[in-house]
Amino acid sequence: MIRLYNTLRRRKENFRALEKEVRLYTCGPTVYDYAHIGNLRTYIFEDILKRTLLFNKYKVKHVMNITDVGHLVSDNDTGEDKVEKSAKEKQKSAWKIAEYYANTFKKDIRELNIKEPDIYVKATETIEEQIDLIKILEKKKYTYKIEDGIYFNTSKLKNYGQMANLKNLKKGKRISAPEKKNPADFALWKFSKPTEKRQMEWDSPWGVGFPGWHTECVVMSKKYFGIPFDIHCGGIDHLEVHHPNEIAQAEAAYGKNPAKFWLHGEFLNLKNEKMSKSKGKIITLKDLKENGFSPLAYRYLTLTAHYRSKLNFSEKALLSAENSLKRMKEKMKELSSPEEEIKHPYNDKFKEAVNDDLNTPRALAIAWKVLRDKKIEKKIKYNLLLNFDHIFGLRLKEEEKTEVPREIKKLAKEREKERKKGNYQKADKIRKEIENAGYVIKDNKKGFKIKKI
Repeated sequence: MIRLYNTLRRRKENFRALEKEVRLYTCGPTVYDYAHIGNLRTYIFEDILKRTLLFNKYKVKHVMNITDVGHLVSDNDTGEDKVEKSAKEKQKSAWKIAEYYANTFKKDIRELNIKEPDIYVKATETIEEQIDLIKILEKKKYTYKIEDGIYFNTSKLKNYGQMANLKNLKKGKRISAPEKKNPADFALWKFSKPTEKRQMEWDSPWGVGFPGWHTECVVMSKKYFGIPFDIHCGGIDHLEVHHPNEIAQAEAAYGKNPAKFWLHGEFLNLKNEKMSKSKGKIITLKDLKENGFSPLAYRYLTLTAHYRSKLNFSEKALLSAENSLKRMKEKMKELSSPEEEIKHPYNDKFKEAVNDDLNTPRALAIAWKVLRDKKIEKKIKYNLLLNFDHIFGLRLKEEEKTEVPREIKKLAKEREKERKKGNYQKADKIRKEIENAGYVIKDNKKGFKIKKI
């Protein structure tokens, strides 16, 4: 039995699929910039969830949205549209910006060995359906119009914000337009400003504009799954605004909470502060690679903390994770055996760990216990670890590839120039500098090759 912490009721609950196939909806990226590693931690946690469901012989249908319109700089319906703002800054079309960052996001998750969803769906692909949802809410008298758009009246719902304990939301806690009836009310349709021509805007019964951010997920999940479906996931930052607003619309329009289980992944902290694009405190997967770390080393690091616990990121912690992963892979090489299904008590312990609300720290501890257990023969160890890797997704059978940092490549090229000039003493000095940084340079007929020590 899988037990998952359901944020809706703030407790662990036994998971049972509503039908034969588990319907999993995960909030995807807003594609105006590169995803940072804090964002990517959430997608790794969702991947562990998906792998755990598959490990327990469930079939899974997975849908992820891509927000390419409607997400404003503030989650509270103020400021510019993030994609439009990025397009202006980079002097490109909003459509090209969205496509580029959607593709870089997909590349990132492939490098992290995250299983891709069965369906990606863009917000701009469901504009008509979002308008239809707003019409239903309007007919049921949950909407009102102010100068900048059509808003949802949260006071009409008795249990608004129950999941996030927002019942007693104080006036002014959220940034609000002066005309809003309640601080928590949110935009369903925003009007384009008469003085500004947007790249992404559509006609609607209420005027030219674009949908609010919180409407798309209700429409997309219902389109592919119906209501209710099994599991809805996202980052902990969605707990106070985005997800309560999704639930409010679904309950108002259809009389049901859209999902039976709601799961939220905690923040990745950088120097004890959450990673934030708005504050300029971000690290991307590309940054890690350029500093010589592999994406899977970062994946390993995220497994060392429970998905509902904050994880403090540092280069020291990442280096430790990389070394642990390297040792695990080296031991796998030593144990190499034919692949076969193995029944063993350790398998049961491992399954028990991951089925207990995706307890990856405990599962990792079990994996290391297997590797250190001298009573288990090599063939059994090897196959146990292969089985565990269905959850870990660390590609334990494969060679670990790391990107050589730009600074090291630059030094290596400088050394090569000095060698060609005959300045061997200077070239040797640069070689030692490279070695002190943790890399070794090997000369060959074609030039040179750099390896991590």
